[in-house]
Amino acid sequence: MATQDRSRKSPEDDARRSRKGGRARDTQQGRSGPEKSGRESKGRSRSTAGQWRRDDLSDVERTAVQAQYDGPPLPDHITGAEIDKAVSNQLKSLPEKLAVRVARHLVAAAELMDSDPEVAYQHTVAARARAARVSVVREASGEAAYAAGRFREALTEFKAARRMSGSAIYLPMMADCERALGRPERALSLAKDLAVTALDESGQIEMRIVESGARRDLGDHAAAIRTLEGRELRSRSRSSWAPRLRYAYAEALLADGQVDAAHEWFERAAGVDADGSTDAAERVALLEGIQIVDTLVPDGVDEDTDAD
Repeated sequence: MATQDRSRKSPEDDARRSRKGGRARDTQQGRSGPEKSGRESKGRSRSTAGQWRRDDLSDVERTAVQAQYDGPPLPDHITGAEIDKAVSNQLKSLPEKLAVRVARHLVAAAELMDSDPEVAYQHTVAARARAARVSVVREASGEAAYAAGRFREALTEFKAARRMSGSAIYLPMMADCERALGRPERALSLAKDLAVTALDESGQIEMRIVESGARRDLGDHAAAIRTLEGRELRSRSRSSWAPRLRYAYAEALLADGQVDAAHEWFERAAGVDADGSTDAAERVALLEGIQIVDTLVPDGVDEDTDAD
């Protein structure tokens, strides 16, 4: 799964939304001979690798673990061939049949990311169970967890993906997860990471948006505004970051009590938000006191039925 630009409806909604330090290498008993200490587990004979852990689980727990491993049902139309070539190349390190199964779960997750992020996450959990040492699988799991509002799990996955790949692209989403977990100071620490300078323009702007939000969380509204000021703010770029940057700037102004200026920048954000990645137009209407009426008819409701 290629890294997705997970645009948010509102940076203010990060707490609802929105990419562990190094761990010692696991030592597994039974794969390279007995432990040097020669210690045995009480009451158990030696067994195959992993068997003792399975024995320690109750029947209910074993069923739950198996269900996670199996993952949600895979639609017949998904073959795995739909996967991005860069992802496919990483999966070549796996046996062919296993790679196909992992690819199918990743494709299913991508299809469900917007409509049912929780099920998408379960697909990535199944993929991770089979390919935990493939960085793109951990990245996909992080994105799905992030979309499902599982910020603690997302942070763990992004850290793992960064450790495996050595890439800094996960830093903005890691920082956003820290914000969502109520740790703005940690988000600011990530924003100061020297690796941020290696990010492309979009990545650096995304980090500034998160940094501004973290400063708002800490009540430093002036700093939140300053963080976003720069040439990019008035750029005519139609890049995906343009509406989000202007929206975040409007949010910072509004938090500082500058209502008229915030109204102007919400309008500017709406003007370049062709894809509707933010709710800037709705925020403009809200500030103008205009009520927006939802004209969509809910599924299962007869449009011609009169209200009681």
